[in-house]
Amino acid sequence: MGGVTSSMAAKFAFFPPNPPSYKMITDEVTGLLILSPFPHRENVDVLKLPTRRGTEIVAIYVRHPMATSTVLYSHGNAADLGQMYELFIELSIHLRVNLLGYDYSGYGQASGKPSEQNTYADIEAAYKCIEENYGAKQEDIILYGQSVGSGPTLDLAARLPRLRAVVLHSPILSGLRVMYPVKRSYWFDIYKNIDKIPLVNCPVLIIHGTSDEVVDCSHGKQLWELCKYKYEPLWLKGGNHCDLELYPEYIRHLKKFISMVENSPSERISSRRSTDRLEPSRRSTDRFEPSRRSTDRFEPSRRSTDCFEPPRKSDCFEPSRKSTDRREKPRQSTDRTEKLKSHEYKSNNIDRLEKLRTTFDQMERSRRSVDCLEKSRKSVDLQFERARKSVDRLDRIRTG
Repeated sequence: MGGVTSSMAAKFAFFPPNPPSYKMITDEVTGLLILSPFPHRENVDVLKLPTRRGTEIVAIYVRHPMATSTVLYSHGNAADLGQMYELFIELSIHLRVNLLGYDYSGYGQASGKPSEQNTYADIEAAYKCIEENYGAKQEDIILYGQSVGSGPTLDLAARLPRLRAVVLHSPILSGLRVMYPVKRSYWFDIYKNIDKIPLVNCPVLIIHGTSDEVVDCSHGKQLWELCKYKYEPLWLKGGNHCDLELYPEYIRHLKKFISMVENSPSERISSRRSTDRLEPSRRSTDRFEPSRRSTDRFEPSRRSTDCFEPPRKSDCFEPSRKSTDRREKPRQSTDRTEKLKSHEYKSNNIDRLEKLRTTFDQMERSRRSVDCLEKSRKSVDLQFERARKSVDRLDRIRTG
């Protein structure tokens, strides 16, 4: 059953356009690669990149003269570079960024076949090209993953600690969760984004349409809840899976996000260090939580009862200061207030633990139900097999 389900998930994930929407030709005069039928542009490079799995992928690099960031764009499951070309040009112009987009193995004019592991090698080759060919540093790179492209994007982002930012466009929790409402991760699932997003150590923007008929908006909302460094998400009312770029809010929100990560790197780094020290990453419970209101800035460590805060000066012991103007007032009322706060904090922790226990109990019951269902299916399959063998035996007796 596992192998069949994994194959189904892979078939859902990859739909390369057939035939490809573009061709690769070499200019006779300059010897440069050109993406036909698009005319040659001075600020666009067409590249062929080898991967560690032996395939060769196609990529385009769009330069912007005022850029301080480089976007590495992983497109969706039913598109190739020819269909994304004009969008890449527009994004580079409006966002003032350099942009590298690439085709997965088996897409467009790239060799090989599409698979989860191949896409991981594909994005690594594209990232290596940005660093080595164009001199971009990890701190200046923004990873952008659309739909199935959120898989390789988060896999790479979880392994790069100094990224500038990540954008997830109509992302998936995992391949299997798009088709079945499973409550835990199975070994045969693909693109387990739900398990990787807590490992991302940079600001994350999530964009999702509320009327998405391919990947439900709950996928984006649950991933946002699991982010370490949240930025104000964009839930486009009425947006579907493939039309979010048509909404004016889309480009406005992207501009605001990129401006923020470009203009406040020092604050981002200091906030990251503070949160890494005080707040461990939370495990996913696979349950949807209502999204909280966010500000325009990422929220690594908002002051709340959910986060641990370093001791403030008022809470620490300080050497007594001599007052020449007035006598110190007795601190009985202050001590009483502190005790009340401590009691409330403990009560909140106890309530939170009780909720967690209830959640884990529900998860365990769901897991047992799934296991029981699988055993029942295996039993039915065994009975059918025995019955088939009996029929075959009777046929042999009759013919003999």
